Amino acid sequence: MIERASDRWVSIVLSVLLHGTLVAALAYGFWTYRQSRPTPTLAIEARAVDARTVNAAALRTLPAPQPRPPPEPAPAPPEPEPVEPTGPPQPTPEELAQREQAQKEQAEKERVQKEQAEREAVEQQRLAEQRQAEEKRLAAQRQREAQEKAEAERKAAEARKRAEEQRVAEQKRAEAAQREAEQRSRAESEAVLRNSLAAEEYANQLRTNGALVSWLSQITARIQHAWLRPPSARQGIQCVLHITQAPGGVVVSARIESCNGDQAVRESIEAAAYRASPLPPPPDPALFERDLEVTFRPD
Repeated sequence: MIERASDRWVSIVLSVLLHGTLVAALAYGFWTYRQSRPTPTLAIEARAVDARTVNAAALRTLPAPQPRPPPEPAPAPPEPEPVEPTGPPQPTPEELAQREQAQKEQAEKERVQKEQAEREAVEQQRLAEQRQAEEKRLAAQRQREAQEKAEAERKAAEARKRAEEQRVAEQKRAEAAQREAEQRSRAESEAVLRNSLAAEEYANQLRTNGALVSWLSQITARIQHAWLRPPSARQGIQCVLHITQAPGGVVVSARIESCNGDQAVRESIEAAAYRASPLPPPPDPALFERDLEVTFRPD
């Protein structure tokens, strides 16, 4: 804390006034004590007489001269009674020095207390200002955090809204695409069905006019031509052969479903079907079938 010059001068003036008042009180007490003290007197009574009267009377009354005794010593005067002081006693220099020292110490103590009180006041004011600054900072921080939170919530709400709008739009697009796909699938299915019906109707027409029978006869003749007759084969062989072919007439599988021949005959007929691959194509692509049943009668 910085001591101001006005405070120093006020302390000096108060100290000088205090010391002057104390010295004036001591001087006034000493002066009052000297004025009120009585002057000491001797307790001796006397009476004045005429010397001639004394001499005449003495001559008449005096006896014959006798030797004079030695004079008695005069009694000692009584000691004066102690006079009680009526005012305050005069302080000694040591007391004055002690009082002045006590006054200086008291003044120094008061000055230290005053400085300490001022320092405490300044410190309290500094702490109060610091608390106010801290409260303002915390209030500003809370306000900023509240604003940031509100902004984050607003952005989150906008993001949720955009996401919901996007989801609804995507859902609508997906529903539209699904409807379109369903319509396209229905159209394709209807087209396939119409084509299948038309193909089947056309194939039925071909079957009725003998084209299918002619194609199966060609396949049977191709297999019989490729057949290697085993020694165990007898006359009157009749077997039903199931053939699965790929586009182009490639035989994928061949198996005997029913046959009156032995195992060697069965295996030889299946081998003949593989050797006859590729099978003859149908006269019309509408007659093509993957699975065929051919009656094998080599005789």
